[in-house]
Amino acid sequence: MTTATRDDAAVVGKLSTLDRFLPVWIGFAMALGLGVGALVPGLDRLLSAISVDGVSLPIAVGLLVMMYPVLAKVRYDRLDTVTGDRRMLGASLVLNWIVGPALMFALAWLLLPDLPEYRTGLIIVGLARCIAMVIIWNDLACGDREAAAVLVAINSVFQVVMFAVLGWFYLSVLPGWLGLEQTTISTSAWQIARSVVIFLGIPLVAGFLSRRIGEKARGRDWYEGMFIPRVGPWALYGLLFTIVILFALQGDQITSRPLDVARIALPLLVYFAVMWGGGYAFGAAVGLGYERTTTLAFTAAGNNFELAIAVAIATYGATSGQALAGVVGPLIEVPVLVALVYVSLALRRRFATGSSQRVRHDA
Repeated sequence: MTTATRDDAAVVGKLSTLDRFLPVWIGFAMALGLGVGALVPGLDRLLSAISVDGVSLPIAVGLLVMMYPVLAKVRYDRLDTVTGDRRMLGASLVLNWIVGPALMFALAWLLLPDLPEYRTGLIIVGLARCIAMVIIWNDLACGDREAAAVLVAINSVFQVVMFAVLGWFYLSVLPGWLGLEQTTISTSAWQIARSVVIFLGIPLVAGFLSRRIGEKARGRDWYEGMFIPRVGPWALYGLLFTIVILFALQGDQITSRPLDVARIALPLLVYFAVMWGGGYAFGAAVGLGYERTTTLAFTAAGNNFELAIAVAIATYGATSGQALAGVVGPLIEVPVLVALVYVSLALRRRFATGSSQRVRHDA
């Protein structure tokens, strides 16, 4: 048995039942959400009504519970080792803010030329770079937590500054240059900043304070040996809860319009595969190592579905095709990126294990 094989076997042996059978639990959560949404009349309207200033409280709770444990694990004293890696930072900016929006624009027009509402919704999804679920995908794949925290923070700043500008460019300016149908987008800096503050700012501050106060009061050994193992499983509980809510909210649209969902799903599948594969190929080519290559790939592939859905509903209405396209985004992203977590773990043995490669999986 090779060293890599022994390492993989050791990691798998340490996984909890929740970790080891995660695809099963996610599949069950999807089915449960669809079933509850179908069996309880009006549940989708009730869940949609539980919101503050357009933010769904059930989804917000799920995402915050999901993100806090992972951000509590981040070693904030190591962030300077990430900010000095210009290759990774530069690649992340290019993938997220040049390649990603351009790729989604091209796929939307190539695969949905006759469905303008869905096409517009997909372009909006491509503009909303991930600041939430990517944290947990990266952690499940044993990526670099510190690098993920830095890249997500950078994405957040760019999202506030560039989302509306890129929306105007890809929906109005570029189609005009190409002789294609033009449309508009209506969003405010506050709407974008609010998404960043709620879904990144709150759990990031909570995670930082937890580590700072916990280590100061009880020491690092206690914090990482006792506190983290207790709060860690809540990341997956939050993920499963969020999936149930998402599928319960949109179950009726999914089951009543299966062909439309399939048409929307195709460009999304291509998009996730190309973005993840591009990030992985670049990281491997320049020798970033397994952890940072994994982080680069997942931060490139993920999207901020909450922002995309909110913008689509505010601009075009809750029952619009644009909103449906935004909703289908996370419903396709969840199973695809879970599968890519396992692809990433399978590829780990191909990377050289140096001193910077910390094999870990304590989510």
